[in-house]
Order: sequence, then structure tokens, then C-alpha cells
Amino acid sequence: MNHAKWIAYFERNRLDRLEPDWSAPVSISERTFGLFLKSIEQFRLGDGGGPASLIAFDAERFRSSTEQMRKIVDLWFAEEAEHARLLGCAVERLGGRAINSHWSFTAFCWCRRALGVRFELQVLLLTELVSTAYYRVLRAHSPDIPVAQMCTLILRDEAGHVAFHRDRLADSRQHVKGGSNALWRTQFCVLGLAAATMLWVNHGPCLTAIGGSRVEYFREVRQQLRHFIVSLYQLIKGAKKEFSFARRGNPHVGKGAITGLKST
Repeated sequence: MNHAKWIAYFERNRLDRLEPDWSAPVSISERTFGLFLKSIEQFRLGDGGGPASLIAFDAERFRSSTEQMRKIVDLWFAEEAEHARLLGCAVERLGGRAINSHWSFTAFCWCRRALGVRFELQVLLLTELVSTAYYRVLRAHSPDIPVAQMCTLILRDEAGHVAFHRDRLADSRQHVKGGSNALWRTQFCVLGLAAATMLWVNHGPCLTAIGGSRVEYFREVRQQLRHFIVSLYQLIKGAKKEFSFARRGNPHVGKGAITGLKST
């Protein structure tokens, strides 16, 4: 994986970020206000409001794989913390309160800690994908312009995070060894839909109240999952072609390159 490219991306992404107009008048109907605020309060906790780091029991194995990877992880989680700040501004604007615990977030963190860093990375990727669906529906129907502006900023970051994970997985290829690719795709989609369902349980009432629907949300979820899988395998296929071409041109290309592709 091109570590320098991702360090440059995260550092560049800090620039040109127009802050939402938090001072704009609030004009949300009484019917939707409570559910709208509750959803944003809870999402602040889940999107960067908790531990802004990898927390799996073996997370250091991934973080310390190279100094560049440690830098990338730090920059990635700095953006997650920025999402929590933006959501906190929205909560404050609406007169809400900071939530420090929730049963679903506690369960989420327990899984991240207990099941190892490879599983944690997958769970975080799936969270990025289903959160993208949430923010897209929220932005489309938001009764508050600054919150819609906030969604645009966060969606910009989420797209970068998803692309980083796609590069990371394409580089490792651990999920496509032998005949395991179909199994990997199946478990990825099953876990993704489970994560999406959990999000809907907590935030579906808000999305419905502001004009969204379950059909719209899950259509977005399926689209995000499908696009990620297709683009991942296209990236892997392209890398295989480049490797085959390089090896035909130089028969000594082989073991070193393959070892590089198998890094975690």
C-alpha cells in the first residue's frame, strides 16, 4: 500500500473545510425536533465520541507494522474525533446534551476489544459504510441547513476512509486466498446488514420523522456494500494484471513483491 499517498491525503483533507453556520436560526417542527436531536446526540458518541483509537487487544500489531501506518491511523482517528466535534456543535445548537454511554455503543466497543484487530478493522469499515447511508438520508431530509452542511463535511471524510480500507484490503488480499472470496463476501454483507439494522433500530425513528424511509435507508446501505465489494475486486484484479506484466518483463520479480502484498 502506498503509505505516503494516504498520509498526504489525510493532511490535505484538513484544508478547505467550511464550518457549518451554527448561528443560523433553528426552525424545526415540534413533531420532529425531539427525535432529530436524540439521533444526533447518540451519533456523536458513536462517530468519534468514544475512544479515538484502535482498541483491540492486539491493535498494536497493526499500528506498529510501520511508522507510516501508525501515522495514518492517528490521522484517520483525528478525523473521527472531528466528526464528534461537529456533531457536538449540532447538539449544542439544538440545546441537547452530551451522551457518554449507550448500550449499543458499549456492545460495539466490547466486540472491538475482544475479537482482535482484523475484526475491529472490518467492523470499523462496515460502520463507515452504514454511517454513509445514514448521513446521506439525513442530509437529503434534514430540516436544519447547518446539519445538512455538517453531513456534507462528514460524507467527504467517510469516502476517504472507505477508500483507505479498500486499499488496505486489496494490499493484504487475505480474504481472497483460495476459494474463500465468496465466503468473505457473504460474511461481509451479513455483518454489514446486521450493523445497518442496529443503526436503524436506534435512528430509524428520526429518519422516518424527517421524511426518510426504511426502504431508502437500506437501499443506500446495499448500494454502499455492493460498490465497496465491486471496487475492491476491481482494484485487486488491476493489481494482479500489473504484477503479471511486471513478472513477464523481469523473471526475478516475485517473492519480494508477493510478500509485500501479504502485509496486514
